[in-house]
Amino acid sequence: MELEVRHLRVLCAIADSGSLHKAARELGLAQPSLSTQLGRVERALGAQLFVRSRTGCRPTPLGLAVLSRARPLVAEFAALVTETRAAAARAAGGFQLRIGATASRAIPGWLRLLRARIPRVEPALEMNVSANALLGMVAAGRLDMAFVHEVEGSPLRVPPGLCLRVLVEREPQFVTLAADHPAAAREEVGLADLSGDRWMIDSTVDGEWDALCRVLRAEALDAEILHGDYLTAYSLAAIGEVVTVSQPTASPRTDVAIRPLKGDPIGVRLLLAARTEDELDHVYPELETAYWAVAHEAPAYRRWLERAHPPGLAACRGPLGSPGPARWPVAADLRTP
Repeated sequence: MELEVRHLRVLCAIADSGSLHKAARELGLAQPSLSTQLGRVERALGAQLFVRSRTGCRPTPLGLAVLSRARPLVAEFAALVTETRAAAARAAGGFQLRIGATASRAIPGWLRLLRARIPRVEPALEMNVSANALLGMVAAGRLDMAFVHEVEGSPLRVPPGLCLRVLVEREPQFVTLAADHPAAAREEVGLADLSGDRWMIDSTVDGEWDALCRVLRAEALDAEILHGDYLTAYSLAAIGEVVTVSQPTASPRTDVAIRPLKGDPIGVRLLLAARTEDELDHVYPELETAYWAVAHEAPAYRRWLERAHPPGLAACRGPLGSPGPARWPVAADLRTP
């Protein structure tokens, strides 16, 4: 077996995530397939590169030596691919923008605004529930940028050298429950008001399961938590089977109620990541406009923002009727070490 760049990328992903399961998810592979690839690499090199245990995977001393040579090769190959694709797009008179994102209602408006400002741009969108996977793809040159969220208490693994821009420092996460749920009549819902309900959370979303468990423990609540994707969670919430955490910008529906949680116990930080600050400057204004447009359109979030920012919305609306940053949470730039 001859080693290829994809095999080196597998080794880096396992080392960075510390887990075959997490690495497989970040690479978009099934875990058995990843385990098979790792076994082939180790047989080809004639040595064990990782120690597997119930708590995860860690590199052996030889594995660390291989990784020290593999990482620069992976980075160089990613740069080669990125530069070649960019040159080909310029030669063809077009411009492809590879964007990764976790779920957000701001994405359609963002893409529409980018196309309007840059007529030759053709955004290619890759959705992934794992923010860590998307950040890794940006660092590897497989994406130009990624719009992700970082759950409070579960820091993302930001690869060295990426530039980050904070869209919202702390976005509160709301609860979605049936429209006829007794707590739906309240402007804010306390966790104790949901003590008899089951929750449904997508545990494949980085940090969300842990965040809910933490806040329930803090309230001494022993609620049942089910695993499921958020489309299923919304459907079950509508008939009163579960309640679920939701983004405050979620679309209003007649069969569910979307309410803030008292004290805003769950928050996320919204981030745009790219390899250079110029890339961030190129697309950030449209993202900011698109986000505040959907925030303005979400009744529960709008009311929450009006309470948090008493000057109100009327005097600070930007393009598309979105609130401008002057009186709303402002963006901040930072670079990882």
